[in-house]
Amino acid sequence: MSQVESYKGQAAEIDVAPGQVTALLDQGCAFDGRLTFEGTVRIGGQFRGEIFTNDTLVVNPGARVEAQIEAETVIISGAVRGNIFARRKVIMHPPATFTGTVTTPSLRIDEGVVFEGASYMPKS
Repeated sequence: MSQVESYKGQAAEIDVAPGQVTALLDQGCAFDGRLTFEGTVRIGGQFRGEIFTNDTLVVNPGARVEAQIEAETVIISGAVRGNIFARRKVIMHPPATFTGTVTTPSLRIDEGVVFEGASYMPKS
């Protein structure tokens, strides 16, 4: 498990081993379009469009994502606007902000996260 710095100086655990990251769209980068991948992708910059994967998407603190997201697992610490469909789980760590709809069987929203929208939790 790796850690990111969260609000109040506490480290927030993220369920991704350091060697598992397949791609990184880092701070200062911007991308518009459709992203399809295998493995784990971390977004630290700006993304607008659609994201499809059978694996894990991590949105780092400071990132801005406006997208329709379909993934196995989504971990958010940045700003996300759009709709998320996650087959396994969605985890939101502060300083995350989310606006939209989340559909997933498991949803965790830590204290300090701003969540504006709706959540649907279908039976597995």
